Amino acid sequence: MARKPPKLRQWIAGARPRTLPAAVIPVLVGTGVAASHDAASWWRALLALLVSLLLQIGVNYANDYSDGIRGTDTVRVGPIRLVGSGIASPRQVFRAAVTAFGLAAVTGLALILATGTWWMLLVGAASIAAAWFYTGGRRPYGYRALGEISVFVFFGLIAVCGTVYVQMLSLPLLAVVAAIPVGLLACALLVVNNLRDLATDGPAGKRTLAVVLGDGKTRLLYAGCTILPFILALSLSPFRPFVAPTLLVAFLAIKPTTRVLRGATGPILIGVLQQTGRLQLAFGVFFSVGLAFTV
Repeated sequence: MARKPPKLRQWIAGARPRTLPAAVIPVLVGTGVAASHDAASWWRALLALLVSLLLQIGVNYANDYSDGIRGTDTVRVGPIRLVGSGIASPRQVFRAAVTAFGLAAVTGLALILATGTWWMLLVGAASIAAAWFYTGGRRPYGYRALGEISVFVFFGLIAVCGTVYVQMLSLPLLAVVAAIPVGLLACALLVVNNLRDLATDGPAGKRTLAVVLGDGKTRLLYAGCTILPFILALSLSPFRPFVAPTLLVAFLAIKPTTRVLRGATGPILIGVLQQTGRLQLAFGVFFSVGLAFTV
């Protein structure tokens, strides 16, 4: 019997929409930095946002494909996986990933043509390669405890600094500083996701950082990723007073961090993942607005 094609809602679920704040927030924060220098370009920011979203969707489909064909998604707690659950064939999901990456490349090329920043072709190529080889290829680095480092670099430093550069054509120190809390909160999403899958990833040969650190240290790492961004925002507020209201959303970190530190497992961590996404989004909005205004 022929396999039924996946429904639109299943493709949307497979794109993991709850992870999309990780793509939106770096662009917001980068645009806030550019605005603080009176150099914001909204059409460039929108193109950067589209590139970031397409890369995030592409990496989600790529992970679904790679984990699915390896069998590491066969038993799991959490959102559906298209290949692992048999909803879609590996070929269908592979094509979806390639399509998303291709659209990201075309959009990024349009942005490069408009700004004349040809060297950013290397950045774009590195971003797509990092997205694919996270779980793809013969030696995926996501299976070697390097996922969090990659997320911090590509969804923190590169995403924020790249957004700033295409608008300002320069890179102030503020861009690098602002990228650090963004990268930490993006890492928090991956840490809690890997914590949730800790019991199944190890036996399946998926050596994530959570598998290497173990349960207790992974929980402390998550707490660090949710608390340090507010310490950094506080340290920045004497120089950028409008950043101080970002501290008002710290209450959103209390419940998920407490749950993780108290030993939450399984389905409870799905709720923690959702709460972490809301925390990331709220922090990013307040932080970017605060950065945009100067005294």
